[in-house]
Amino acid sequence: MADNATTPAAQNVPQAASRVNRPLSGRGQEAHAAGSTHIADGVVGKVAGIAAREVTGVYALGGGGARALGAIRDAINATDLTQGVKVEVGETQAAVDITIVVEYGAQIQDVAEQVRSRVAGAISHLVGLEVVEVNVDVNDVHIPGDDDNDDDDEKRVR
Repeated sequence: MADNATTPAAQNVPQAASRVNRPLSGRGQEAHAAGSTHIADGVVGKVAGIAAREVTGVYALGGGGARALGAIRDAINATDLTQGVKVEVGETQAAVDITIVVEYGAQIQDVAEQVRSRVAGAISHLVGLEVVEVNVDVNDVHIPGDDDNDDDDEKRVR
């Protein structure tokens, strides 16, 4: 039997136009493949959330209820990086609404402007979308020691 023999059933199967057997053009040059890319809203939200958390003076993202639920998620090692972030994503543009808690002592307007800049830059650079607006809602101010009551509890019990 010859190495290149085909079965009669395979010979009778009509060949459909294949997506992978197209002739290549411009061999040796940078290839540009056809197709499309869709980036989910959650991806853009996650990029925005990570970028906002990197800003000095941001204590947390989200309102009180979201932070309480976030603490539970953190305890079971399921952190939600989109907490406090809402995005609208179009074909070429994105808009972001983000809720933050600022550390006491940080200049709130400066922190908000840095969040705006960092989020817009991250989305533009990593996702490739034009950011039309980043709205920052400062929901609370974190005072150091407010939620560090573990040491105080130990002192009262002694």
